[in-house]
Amino acid sequence: MPSPVIIKRKVLFGDCDPEGIVYTPRFSYFVVEAVHDALTVWLSGPGLRTLLGFNLLPPARAFSLEFLRPVTWDEELSMKVSVSSVGLHSFTFQVEGYVAPDVMAFTSSLTHVCVSPVTREVIEVPEQLRALLLS
Repeated sequence: MPSPVIIKRKVLFGDCDPEGIVYTPRFSYFVVEAVHDALTVWLSGPGLRTLLGFNLLPPARAFSLEFLRPVTWDEELSMKVSVSSVGLHSFTFQVEGYVAPDVMAFTSSLTHVCVSPVTREVIEVPEQLRALLLS
């Protein structure tokens, strides 16, 4: 698997409820955007655009999120993104969000399945992509 990538993000006022705590749905955006940024590093090009260049569509098949601590306005999140598995038709990323080096705020898992843009059928992970995600 490639080395984990750290993505930093400042929590904005608009990410939060009136009490200053991040809205639950915003975490899904944080995770997806962090994965796209990590793909930019691992694929050596614009993450999602480069992924689509493998002639596949990558819809999410599974998403899980576990909250461990509230995240508030103006905190900086450091998200550690790693490839956790590559299957025959799918690949999964693990994202760990930290508000301090030793304070984990959430963990998440995001699995994408490979779909043909022509037939809309599930296809195997292309060999070149598999090699990059396993390197």
